[in-house]
Amino acid sequence: MGNKPTIAISHLGCEKNRIDSEHMLGLLAKAGYRVDANEDLADYVIVNTCSFIQAAREESVRTLVELAEADKKIIISGCMAQHFREQLLEELPEAVAIVGTGDYHKIVEVIERAEVGERVKEVSDQPTYIADETTPRYRTTNEGVAYLRVAEGCDYRCAFCIIPHLRGNQRSRSIESIVAEAQQLADQGVQEIILISQITTNYGLDLYGEPKLAELLRALGKVDVPWIRMHYAYPTGLTPKVIDAIREVPNVLPYLDLPLQHSHQDILKAMNRPWQGRVNDAIIERIKASIPEAVLRTTFIVGFPGETDEHFAHLVDFVKRHEFDHVGVFTFSPEEETPAYTMPNQIPQEVMEERRDLLMQVQQPISEKKNRACVGQTVEVLIEQENPETLEFIGRSARFSPEVDGVVYVRGEGALNEEGALNEIVPVKITDFDIYDLYGEVAWEE
Repeated sequence: MGNKPTIAISHLGCEKNRIDSEHMLGLLAKAGYRVDANEDLADYVIVNTCSFIQAAREESVRTLVELAEADKKIIISGCMAQHFREQLLEELPEAVAIVGTGDYHKIVEVIERAEVGERVKEVSDQPTYIADETTPRYRTTNEGVAYLRVAEGCDYRCAFCIIPHLRGNQRSRSIESIVAEAQQLADQGVQEIILISQITTNYGLDLYGEPKLAELLRALGKVDVPWIRMHYAYPTGLTPKVIDAIREVPNVLPYLDLPLQHSHQDILKAMNRPWQGRVNDAIIERIKASIPEAVLRTTFIVGFPGETDEHFAHLVDFVKRHEFDHVGVFTFSPEEETPAYTMPNQIPQEVMEERRDLLMQVQQPISEKKNRACVGQTVEVLIEQENPETLEFIGRSARFSPEVDGVVYVRGEGALNEEGALNEIVPVKITDFDIYDLYGEVAWEE
């Protein structure tokens, strides 16, 4: 063990990529490798890259170049490795290995081969692997929260999206496997499990012949973990059965992340998402009627090729009408392997940015209004950080998902320290708000 090299991982990209990083760390640690958070002290640095949009690729390239200039032995993994395998090996002589999205479980073997001088290329053309509860994992999130992947890959072919090209078709884990991992996480003291995949509402379709999200949620309801949150719930999959499960399973949060992308039928059709334009309004109203306390988050793409001022005005009206709790807005990013790359009527970057800024300005008073309504309420907050100098803690209520939504700033006058509340859920009375965040005080029962 003493002779084995030290490994560091530089993680980039989404939470799905994060889980890949965590499995690589777990496999390396199990094999006896020393894993160090400090890249300066490492013999090898694994850069787990993102290639979803141009900005993500630029960040990945900057990281790779900085490490190359520091004379580090680099292993490139993740979506960019899958996407640009030949170019990366050619342009970065410091890269000793390249590992695709379906091959990260071979990381120990890859390093062993690199150690004897081989320049390793381990990239499956069609990724088919998915880790399960038996795969070693070293979590990198706060102790109180963990992501749990229920499926990998995507069967949809949206005109703007390169994910199926990078991650393969959908492959779901069994309900038993997911519940077993959830139990492992609960035993580790995790307070919040976040279910992720490319399309969580399609969970099980490939494995069982029909979506089984409702059954999965009910099975997870038997795991002793306070919060279960879902990401990437496509609206067509929010059937009455699924909505009933969300409403009836006590630890499933009524938080729905709906990646709608647009509101206008013409743009959704051009995006190869025609099914969605027919259900947006109806499904949102049905969710609100069935689960009045539902928290709705969504994301939109502005500047898709052919988006006119009228299309954009339709989207602005849609956001005003439905008053989502949280909205993310992205400008269209043309990806070479996608149909949208060569579509006519591409929108100038400055127009896209103007539309993004305008839509966010439309959303801000809505978000502020939603936060104002929380003042005076006592809510459960998962405490994640502390500032010993100010006695202020930072956490999240059930309304806020990590990194994409706001936070709750909590004052406890030392009470939290006495109770050992870090990575625990505590009652907090909300006293103030701003556009994105809430402020409150610990409200222990007398």
